[in-house]
Amino acid sequence: MAKRGSSGRWLDRQARDVFVRKSRQDNYRARSAYKLKDLNSKYEIIRRGYKVIELGAAPGGWSQVVAEVMGRQGRLIALDLLECEPLNSVEFIRGDCNSDAVKQELFEKLGSTRVDVVLSDMAPNISGIALKDEASSIHLAETALDFSRNYLKKGGTLVLKLFEYPDTIQFIKTVKMMFCEVIRTKPAASRVESREFYVVARGFGI
Repeated sequence: MAKRGSSGRWLDRQARDVFVRKSRQDNYRARSAYKLKDLNSKYEIIRRGYKVIELGAAPGGWSQVVAEVMGRQGRLIALDLLECEPLNSVEFIRGDCNSDAVKQELFEKLGSTRVDVVLSDMAPNISGIALKDEASSIHLAETALDFSRNYLKKGGTLVLKLFEYPDTIQFIKTVKMMFCEVIRTKPAASRVESREFYVVARGFGI
């Protein structure tokens, strides 16, 4: 009974959510598309012709936004553990982004080329155990930061999702050591009750 009640509340929230309705009208795969649209409007993260790596891409809402902005001259390589339906102008790699197989495929696609932007909307599966959830969240954020070290060009930008936990503050300090400017922000499409926020880190290695 509790499970059905929780499911019912989720469905009710989805039905009332303006961004869920808008995503259906605009043919975006997920309401999260509006988070990236908001971030890009404020901080000009993606530009025409940019090369981008996206972590945690499924179901493809952010990929759709990137593809729209970067145009045909741009390039997006999107990664996720889950399958993602094909999108025009998007190269999708399915697998664990820390695995040797995925790293090899990335090397085959990019060689020594570095990208303008690394995006990460990765989020852990919430267990309800605070310490476990915090560790999972920081692990994903560290993965995105490692991708910046390995694939981001000098002066490039990292955008990643974080959650309000005690260790998050220390992680942001680490990010500030690698980037010229680090902005903490919460897009309008992020639910008010959610712990999530985003970091826009610009000027890698400068």
